[in-house]
Amino acid sequence: MKANSAKLIVFHPSLHKQGSGTVITASPRIWFLVFLSFFTFAFALSFFTAKETLPSSKTSSVTSAVNSPLPATVFDALIHYASVNSSTVSSRMSAVELNTIAAVLRGCKKPCNFLVFGLTHETLLWHSLNHNGRTVFVDESAYLVSKLEEKHPGIEAYDVQFTTKVSELHDLLDYTKEQLKGECRPVQNLLFSDCKLGINDLPNHIYDVAWDVILIDGPRGFSSSAPGRMTAIFTAGVFARSKKGSATKTHVFVHEIDREVERICSEEFLCGENLVETKELLGHFVVDKMEANRFEFCSNFDPSSSPSKSS
Repeated sequence: MKANSAKLIVFHPSLHKQGSGTVITASPRIWFLVFLSFFTFAFALSFFTAKETLPSSKTSSVTSAVNSPLPATVFDALIHYASVNSSTVSSRMSAVELNTIAAVLRGCKKPCNFLVFGLTHETLLWHSLNHNGRTVFVDESAYLVSKLEEKHPGIEAYDVQFTTKVSELHDLLDYTKEQLKGECRPVQNLLFSDCKLGINDLPNHIYDVAWDVILIDGPRGFSSSAPGRMTAIFTAGVFARSKKGSATKTHVFVHEIDREVERICSEEFLCGENLVETKELLGHFVVDKMEANRFEFCSNFDPSSSPSKSS
């Protein structure tokens, strides 16, 4: 054998004898690729699953909204005021006056009993603001009451035939003073009264309601031949003083209190000591119920000596 023909054979320690018992160890790179593939698959699966459930969740929300619509009173009020050009409506209340009444309705203990004299531009608003309470409207026009109930069946309204006239104001006041211990006493059930200023032809159940808030914005009073609001103000004063139940106070609002009839009758039957505030053309009175053996509407109160409550 020649010396330069010799070969060196080296056995690598990682080589093992092949056979049925051979164990092959995977490299770290392979394990990393396997882990990365699994993580990618899991992420993709969760992403598409969440995406598919999104429309179902949205549909559920829409369905819930449909099943819980606005109360009918609110819906009707929104449509009404959105479609009416307020600049063409006369005798509507100002924002200050509306907010004054709305604040009392908001704080009224539910269910709140709200009596409104007069069908006006704000009728649907009052019905809506007293949601879940009882709101009753009284108006001189049988036609307007009929049309209102036809268009809004959920509203409770009644027509009254007023027999008074603005020109009769002072004669009616003299008559009422003579009848303070008789037909025109401050505490009574007007259903059984013949007082000329008392409303006694409403449905019987109206006289059994403990009214929490009364608004006088009717009937007409802009001319000497108009019925005027003497009867409405007198009736509100009697309702408040004859109130049943545990609640003792009644909020009474008189709109257009700057006019003679509204101002004088408010002083006579709602009384200066009960005047809380005057907001523009709106007078706000809070009247306590009275014992049946009392026969005067007001104490010896001089309105001229009281501080101004206008704002």
